[in-house]
Amino acid sequence: MSLGSMITKARKDAGLSIDDLSAATNIRGPLLRQMESDNFTQCGGETYARGHLRNLAVKLNVDPQLFLTAFEEEQMHIDRSMQDLLVENSVMREPGESRKVSWKVLVTISISTLFIAGLAQIVISNNSTPDIPVALEESPQPSASTEPSAESTAGTVTEATDEATVSTGEGVEVIITATRAKSWLFVSDASGRVLFSGQISRGVTKTFTSGEQLNLKVGNAGGVDLSVNGTQVDQLGIDGQVVSVSYGVDS
Repeated sequence: MSLGSMITKARKDAGLSIDDLSAATNIRGPLLRQMESDNFTQCGGETYARGHLRNLAVKLNVDPQLFLTAFEEEQMHIDRSMQDLLVENSVMREPGESRKVSWKVLVTISISTLFIAGLAQIVISNNSTPDIPVALEESPQPSASTEPSAESTAGTVTEATDEATVSTGEGVEVIITATRAKSWLFVSDASGRVLFSGQISRGVTKTFTSGEQLNLKVGNAGGVDLSVNGTQVDQLGIDGQVVSVSYGVDS
């Protein structure tokens, strides 16, 4: 019996219609019909699909592991690459997605090219037997025009750091601990600057502080615990659930 057939049978055994189950689980009726037809492409990814299946199992008095095991056997792609997982959780761009090149980068490349060409021309003029390849290997001294400015680096994504504490000011503090399982984590401040993007292993604790606001996207809400401004907060969600939250000075 397929997963969709299992859901249909459990729903009918419970005496519920599609509309009844939709009202009980807050899952749209059209999506429920697709799931009962073994179509899980509109669930928003495997993480959300698992969450829907757990929700359905609870409402239908079914062991959630029965649905999850069937889903893994029928729907999951075991050989998915880490790149696919990062794209699904919005951590990186889809391969082939176009990226805009800054005009300042183009100007810097043009100036460097002209400088090298001019240096090569001088060497050719002053030597009867010029060795152009050697001349081209000489590195030009950096000029003020090639130094990166604060404006050109603003808004760029910072790499994941191994530091236990990351701060851009004081006012709001969030302490996150991967108590029960590892999780993907994305943290930014009020200006949009990325403080952390990567995975924290089970048992690891990281502290983030900022002057106004901290924005978090947690890839496994059931695996972590949070403390905000010295106060322990309720668990964000269930295992495998992706949750986005923001905290300010008054949180």
